[in-house]
Amino acid sequence: MASIHDVAALAGVSIKTVSRVVNQAPNVSADLRDRVTAAIRQLNYRPNQSARRLAGGRSFMIAFLYNNPVPSYIGRIQEGAAYRCRELGYHLVVEPLPLSGEERFAILDRLVAALRPDGVFLVPPLSDDTRLLQRLSELRLPCARIAGSVVAESFNIPTPERSTGRMVADHLISLGHEHIGVITPPARHKAALRRVEGFRDGLAARGLPGDETLFVEGAFDFASGIAAGEALLGRQPRPTAIFATNDDMALGVLTLAHRIGLRVPEDLSVVGFDDTPAGLTAWPPLTTVRQPLEAMGGAVIDALTGSATEAPAFEFQLVLRNSSGPVPTSARK
Repeated sequence: MASIHDVAALAGVSIKTVSRVVNQAPNVSADLRDRVTAAIRQLNYRPNQSARRLAGGRSFMIAFLYNNPVPSYIGRIQEGAAYRCRELGYHLVVEPLPLSGEERFAILDRLVAALRPDGVFLVPPLSDDTRLLQRLSELRLPCARIAGSVVAESFNIPTPERSTGRMVADHLISLGHEHIGVITPPARHKAALRRVEGFRDGLAARGLPGDETLFVEGAFDFASGIAAGEALLGRQPRPTAIFATNDDMALGVLTLAHRIGLRVPEDLSVVGFDDTPAGLTAWPPLTTVRQPLEAMGGAVIDALTGSATEAPAFEFQLVLRNSSGPVPTSARK
């Protein structure tokens, strides 16, 4: 097994320089950093984590704290974060937290006492949990957030929720739909609520009235998609399209449509959000919005480890599949 001495000899530098590169210390020239990194890869050198912790006073652990009902969303961000941690010599610790109550603070305190992570990152809805953010600040624990809405002492990576909601509205209206139902996010998911604001922007831009009875709250799960779909499709006249603000709810609408004999997209267009694997295998495949979740997970690790100096700008993409189509002829004016 290669040692730090072997790396230093191959790179033609001192052991101290290798240590500084491994510990991501500042004031190391790009040339030296590249030479040491190349030697580490060539020799497949693995730093001694105990020595690193003692030398730098760091744990080289990042904690991912979450509470989100969509496993695929969490899983893809976690994957991106884990791979980036591996590249940087860190380890990722994943911890679910309750949405409310004192228990979440007890869990956090135990985590900090046992592992002393170098930082934590949060995703919605925890990224807007003001009491949790305050507790992290009191612990002097560096924090990074994805899609945070509230002002806090933490690095925040914004996401284009509102403009993407507008994109969905523009897509459905371009197909001739004017009577459109929307299944909104739970109230705690403030970032996702901006998708609805963007959708309203699209309606207003086309001079379409925003009928409040066509906006039904969901719970970001399959069952609530069915329930909200029943409420919307039970109306007369029923909507010709439904925008569900995540894929799980959209899949609930698809299931309901099949159950009651509506053809998708001939009788009803359905659009989701998140581009989960289930959306691709549904019938028909789901038109949805793709978020670069793995890249977002990697970016939040860069923010916590000092590898990023500013928040990256991510683009969301409307993925057109077969669940959205022209407004039914019978509904055209």
